[in-house]
Amino acid sequence: MIFSRLVVLSLLAMALLSTAQAETRRVERHGTIFHTYVTTPDRISLFWLDPSGKPFHQFSTLQKFLVGQNKRIRFMMNGGIFEEGGIPSGLLVIDGQTLNPLNTNPGKGNFFLQPNGVFYIDHHGANVVSTESYARTNPKSRLAIQSGPLLLRDGETHHAFRVGSKNYLHRNGVGILPDGRVLFVITEFGQPRYANLFEFADFFRAQGCRNALFLDGDISQMKIDPTEPLTPNNYFGTIFAVIE
Repeated sequence: MIFSRLVVLSLLAMALLSTAQAETRRVERHGTIFHTYVTTPDRISLFWLDPSGKPFHQFSTLQKFLVGQNKRIRFMMNGGIFEEGGIPSGLLVIDGQTLNPLNTNPGKGNFFLQPNGVFYIDHHGANVVSTESYARTNPKSRLAIQSGPLLLRDGETHHAFRVGSKNYLHRNGVGILPDGRVLFVITEFGQPRYANLFEFADFFRAQGCRNALFLDGDISQMKIDPTEPLTPNNYFGTIFAVIE
């Protein structure tokens, strides 16, 4: 009897800890509204292809798949930049399997604005590093996504960003907090003033991050605890999710 009570108390404690590990905020900074979601690396999953090998593309498609497995979605956000057909522009690792290789080619656009980088999770925790560093160390990642540019690298803002830039756009990104938790950030869609890249990077710094990565732009979305069926809308490559 005592043992059973101890088991119940232990399970309750684990459930409370799991809830406490996730945190959602709406923050206004310098005239721009940001939405944040904080969680521990072990709770993060990354999705691209369904069991038949077809990209999920939509939050709604992934939601239907996960609900069919009796799983509850706590969080979804689109991952890094992708090419036609929903193919990631660079490295993609899911469940320890490399599904798309690291891209070290030159090119134009945000993805290729050097240094770009990789967000990855291994048995040590979550990290954001430059593509060059990832190629050199070749960690055994559980999941990884390459995108660009790096917003912050060892506390330094990307050299190409300018304080007075008029490049105010909707954006999302990911950073690592001092305690090792992962910070997902997205600007509020439809607001009067978005952030330029310098301000977007500075937001991560203000939250305590030393390393952060740009994920994508105008198409970006975040969903927290969706309970009703989602409507198909934006077309994505990869999708981050926290599920139970």
